[in-house]
Amino acid sequence: MDLIYLDYNCFQRGFDDPGQVRIQMEALACQQIFVMAEHNEVQLAWSFMHQDETFLCPFPARKYEALRLATLCNVRVAPKEEISQLAQSFQENAGLTAKDAIHVACAVEIKADYFMTCDDRLMRQAKKLDLAPVLMNPVDYIRQEKT
Repeated sequence: MDLIYLDYNCFQRGFDDPGQVRIQMEALACQQIFVMAEHNEVQLAWSFMHQDETFLCPFPARKYEALRLATLCNVRVAPKEEISQLAQSFQENAGLTAKDAIHVACAVEIKADYFMTCDDRLMRQAKKLDLAPVLMNPVDYIRQEKT
């Protein structure tokens, strides 16, 4: 069973502008991954960084939805010095933002099979690193699952 670490934007994609076809596709792909987690077809992770971003979210509907989706995540990631050190190296070596670096470091720490994001910039930067999790957009994951 795949262990997937979703970037926070995957928990929020359903709230983004549905007028863009790409966003519609990504929202549907993220929704499908959550359905797969409900059916125990994949494992999802929820980290302290997800929790922090959720609590800082100023929009109640987005916050409550993220907390609801968090219940589908059966792998929890707590803060650790190793994650902090790894995140710092990702910032220095690939120019990741602090939050992005922590998310990627969490995925590496738990030995996730996949790190998924809808953020093209993060994807480009993270690909500069030699990471064990496969970096992927959720749409590509759903496409590969269907073939």
